[in-house]
Amino acid sequence: MAAITNQFSVKVIGANGQISLGKQYAGRQVLVEEQEPGVWLVRTASIIPDNESWLNHPKTAADLQNALSWSLANPPGDVNVDALLRTLHDQD
Repeated sequence: MAAITNQFSVKVIGANGQISLGKQYAGRQVLVEEQEPGVWLVRTASIIPDNESWLNHPKTAADLQNALSWSLANPPGDVNVDALLRTLHDQD
């Protein structure tokens, strides 16, 4: 487990209400929690959009892993696309 270190720096909030955390955090998403007036906790975060959250469920991850394993064990062969499309069309 990594040791927790507290590093402090003084930042000035600009006229537009922004502060810079440094280039190493450029483009990262953060959660900003106001714990009390004037006290903020800023944490880096990975945000999952609602329409992609289903991918983060354990069953979905297991199903995806099974599908990937199957695809590695069963490489594609030569397929007659026209015949396949006729078969699929006939099943409708």
